Amino acid sequence: MTRGAIVVGASSGIGEALVRELADRGYEVGLAARRTERMREIGAELPTKSYVATMDVADVEDAREGFVELADAMPGVDVVVLCAGTAHVNYGLEWEPERETIDVNVRGFVALATAAMSYFEERDDASAARDGHLVGISSVAGHVGVGGLQAYSASKAFVSNYLEALKARQRGADADVAITTVEPGYVDTELSMGGFWQSSPETAAAQIARAIAAERGHVYVTRRWRLVAWALDLLPNAVVRRLVA
Repeated sequence: MTRGAIVVGASSGIGEALVRELADRGYEVGLAARRTERMREIGAELPTKSYVATMDVADVEDAREGFVELADAMPGVDVVVLCAGTAHVNYGLEWEPERETIDVNVRGFVALATAAMSYFEERDDASAARDGHLVGISSVAGHVGVGGLQAYSASKAFVSNYLEALKARQRGADADVAITTVEPGYVDTELSMGGFWQSSPETAAAQIARAIAAERGHVYVTRRWRLVAWALDLLPNAVVRRLVA
């Protein structure tokens, strides 16, 4: 049986690497992002069939419509991965960088998460083992408020908590949808803020793909970042503020 996956934020970084990883694992892949030609180039290199949708996540109504059109164009969608995100170092608290971060990382994320959940809950595929699998890319940065990255840190805390709330909702739902929260540390992408324990997008994608296959509820990428996340959660706030100042 052919499996299908949609990756939002597929034109670079973790999203691009995950598109390639999932295709290598036999998935037909729907690529969604703003850079149409880049996605077509990536799709042409895949060993499985690909589908492309141009999407600006910050335009939430357009993004939701684009998601539905992409899903309808594919034979079936078993996995949706929400990778799209942005980050700005903004010590001056200029409004536009903060607004863009919230528009993409919060409003755009919720718009597509709800669209994906609606798609899964309304599908009728008796041959599928599950009704679907939603994967959201959060960040270890969501465990702490990082100076200069206040909107990014807050947006990723929102993503993690939103996904946890969806998992709680699933316990009383008729549909059988798996939900995975992915919290990367530093990954060598356009958004990378440092080199400490930094992994390649390909390493991150391989670990995320394994988490999808195992239907894990939560995963750190790379796994050693769970130690940092635990420390951030357990240390007193005054100590954490000194560490991330």
